[in-house]
Amino acid sequence: MGFKCGIVGLPNVGKSTLFNAVTQTAAAQAANYPFCTIEPNVGEVAVPEPRLQALSDIAKSANVIPARMSFVDIAGLVKGASQGEGLGNQFLANIRETDAVLYVLRCFEDGDVTHVAGKVDPMADFETVETELMLADLESLEKRRANLEKKAKTGDKEAKAMLGLVDLALAELQEGRPARNAAVPEDARKEWRMLQLLTAKPVMFVANVDEDSATTGNAFSEAVKARATEEGAACVVISAKIEAELALLEADERAEYLEELGIEEPGLNRLIHAGYQLLDLQTYFTAGPKEARAWTIRKGWTAPKAASVIHGDFERGFIRAETIAFDDYVANKGEAGARDAGKLRQEGKEYIVQDGDVLLFKFNV
Repeated sequence: MGFKCGIVGLPNVGKSTLFNAVTQTAAAQAANYPFCTIEPNVGEVAVPEPRLQALSDIAKSANVIPARMSFVDIAGLVKGASQGEGLGNQFLANIRETDAVLYVLRCFEDGDVTHVAGKVDPMADFETVETELMLADLESLEKRRANLEKKAKTGDKEAKAMLGLVDLALAELQEGRPARNAAVPEDARKEWRMLQLLTAKPVMFVANVDEDSATTGNAFSEAVKARATEEGAACVVISAKIEAELALLEADERAEYLEELGIEEPGLNRLIHAGYQLLDLQTYFTAGPKEARAWTIRKGWTAPKAASVIHGDFERGFIRAETIAFDDYVANKGEAGARDAGKLRQEGKEYIVQDGDVLLFKFNV
């Protein structure tokens, strides 16, 4: 599986600049006027994972394949977007299938970059965008409710269960609260996700600050952090402008530039780490002469479920997983050394995969 994040925000907050930076592309036009992004942009970026190169060096892998993260950048929303203002809600459908919603909030003053509301107020921006997402969810639920109600009256159990979830979401939204506040029964989580509600998704805040505030933040970003804490959301303070400059540099130049700025790691890395933590994601590896590869799964997944991200046949025909912890793989210089040292384990269907496991799946279909 991959991690797919929808980037939302008002026009001119730095969404497209951030998108261009993290994907190291110029696919999204970054310009100082609203609605410059008129098509949804989807970009992929490699997930930074230093352990992968270590495995490759030991296994003498011909190829190194990192895990990937996708970003979906949509046009800037404005008040009334759910009713067709600006470019309307045509873009909101593009983020319904994302794993999380990333709110990019402007936390910098710049007289050369206009603000649609005339002043910099990141929390007011957040309220505007989230209101539009809630209105879009309301419209979506109200459209499907009548049909579900008809089916439920005929005794359709699935429709009845789904109708209950729709009403649960509507109860929150009609009170002006996002759907993620709803108390969803644990055994209905899968059906809840099927509703594809924009405001039910986990939230990340990106406080886009000026270059001088990249290391310390500012009053605007502190307000964003406080709200993120209230929401139980992830928050990353980043300078999209710096990230855009970093994207144009070679690796050694990038490290030197970061050192000059006093920044420990690129904002992209911090964004990805926050995303993994928010969604309870972790990494396992496969390593051999052909390739060393990182795979993203959710914490708590069993070995067969983890195998499914490679191929469905691996899960269906799962026999066992030859398992070596990353530290043991490195300490014993590979699979053969780990086996000789008794560090290679044979794990069955109930095994819960741990972060950093190096796995070889045995299966038969």
